Amino acid sequence: MMNYNDFYSESIRNPEGFWKKQAQALAWDTFPTEILKSAPNGGSHWFADGKLNMSYLCIDRHIEAGHGDQVAIYYDSPVTNVKATITYLELREEVSKLAGGLKKLGLEKGDTAIIYMPMIPQAVYAMLACARLGVIHSVVFGGFAPHELAIRIDDCEPKVIITASNGIEIEKIIPYKPFVDEAISLAKHKPERVVIFDRKLGVDIPQRNYDVDYETLVKDSEPVDPVQVAATHPLYILYTSGTTGTPKGIVRDTGGYATALKASMKYVYGVEEGDVYWAASDVGWVVGHSYIVYAPLLNRNSTVLFEGKPIKTPDASTFWRVISEYQVKVMFTAPTAIRAIKKEDPEGLLLKKYDLSCLKYQFLAGERCDVATLEWTKQKLNVPVIDHWWQTESGWPMLANMVGVELQPVKPGSAGFPVHGYDIQIMGEDGNPCGVNEEGYVLVKLPLPPGCLLDVWQNTQRFTAGYLEKFPGYYFSGDGGYKDEDGYVFITGRVDDIINVAGHRLSTAEMEEIVASHPAIAECAVFGIHCDLKGQRPLGLAVLKSGMDISAENLEKEVVQNVRHEIGAVASFKQLLVVNRLPKTRSGKILRKLLRNIADKSEYPIPSTIDDVTIIDEIKQVYSSKNIGKPKKQAI
Repeated sequence: MMNYNDFYSESIRNPEGFWKKQAQALAWDTFPTEILKSAPNGGSHWFADGKLNMSYLCIDRHIEAGHGDQVAIYYDSPVTNVKATITYLELREEVSKLAGGLKKLGLEKGDTAIIYMPMIPQAVYAMLACARLGVIHSVVFGGFAPHELAIRIDDCEPKVIITASNGIEIEKIIPYKPFVDEAISLAKHKPERVVIFDRKLGVDIPQRNYDVDYETLVKDSEPVDPVQVAATHPLYILYTSGTTGTPKGIVRDTGGYATALKASMKYVYGVEEGDVYWAASDVGWVVGHSYIVYAPLLNRNSTVLFEGKPIKTPDASTFWRVISEYQVKVMFTAPTAIRAIKKEDPEGLLLKKYDLSCLKYQFLAGERCDVATLEWTKQKLNVPVIDHWWQTESGWPMLANMVGVELQPVKPGSAGFPVHGYDIQIMGEDGNPCGVNEEGYVLVKLPLPPGCLLDVWQNTQRFTAGYLEKFPGYYFSGDGGYKDEDGYVFITGRVDDIINVAGHRLSTAEMEEIVASHPAIAECAVFGIHCDLKGQRPLGLAVLKSGMDISAENLEKEVVQNVRHEIGAVASFKQLLVVNRLPKTRSGKILRKLLRNIADKSEYPIPSTIDDVTIIDEIKQVYSSKNIGKPKKQAI
């Protein structure tokens, strides 16, 4: 085991030498000679003159090395009672034939395709098939409503959409095809084809003239070989919530991403080739891209593709069954999942049904992990429980306790230390470094390491304005935090209007626009408040227009339904309170942070700019009447 300080310092002191060595772990078609250069947008290009193919690295390379019979994917779907094991040889056959079918539909290197699918093997095949052709894929989480899908269609202008007949939410069937058809009707851009995988679960599939049957397409196609692409060629676009309410298309490159992911499996997660690795997430999120699909397959691991929930599929023992059944060595999930399990089985009795001796490390990320959840998990699993922090923009961990380098004492509440390549600093508004335990902005000194965002799709100005301009020479993460006397970094949360609901980044600005569109509402505010289960949840406050005759109950029902229709159930918007007025500055700005702090019972110095301090007592009374901020009584 190497020394963390020496390893990390080398990555900061000599980034080109460090990352050139890491790149040698990949099978390049053309190994790069130009390791790092500045990009026109103010970012960085890694390995610019290198050439490779991600699908080849994830599949063909391992077969050529004699590992074709190793399991690549364990598919486990408790919602359909289906299990499957897919070897690397079988994966290549599925991916190469689907790629052949997509090529027959006219897709070629540089084109874009949207993938809107549940957690089924065909979603992984579609991602890898696009990568095989050099087609830029954009996976859209299946929980998003047609309106959200339409926004993404217009932004990335896909030639093809790949979808399935339906998804399943525990026992509820979610028909995907009608959502896709509605999204296409809403979008200005019209895809040429929609490829549909029929799960044969009795779901009605509306027929359109642009439809193509997935199985027929694959059956009638010839397999294709990987297409060579430049290291800087975009692998995918992944949309993340933006402060304007309009999603940002984060663009990821190929060579830098592959290099960073391969290294992260060894150094961050302590996973060796051939191990079984499980990230309990969804392919629609960055965790699914990086650690369900690309990183495990790059590292010749067996990855678990799980279609279910931590509870109710069928109960709170599901995670432990999966770990035991597939001999998972390292698992990664969100704290929300652990809290749900803890709520159902507080004593951990269901865990005792399974032999979990195979599990070496449990990682948590996606949202801030509270101390109680971390300690409960550690006590019940009796393995190191590692909280770590990263973003859609980074694509791989930025802060962690790197178990493959030097496992250091876990400090509950902290996300650990900077990961190799990330020169993380805490600065105040004035751009000066913060002192020990002094909260400030979390920044990364440029250049960013390989694997981080290349740009914002078709909007470089938004990339530079959002990430590079606020603190010149640094990447602005949008999060606040501090370092303690031992160098541990603590992330305190977003400094903008993005909230984290069960690991899903959502824009309150977008929800606010939908709430404000209701004809009875004069003005409103939507912000995130603490939630014991999901970490955060959105809360809306609304002021009615004069003379409006609508009950608060009916207004709430209508607005909740509007948000659900426009964004989807993933928004978790369930509560709207009617108030007489909203606290504002003298210039008219609504004090959302004050509203949140009052709800969370945090300290809130009364701003000197507030127009009327008496409104604070009014808001407190409204919160109290709806039990906002009051701890729920524990069952005895």
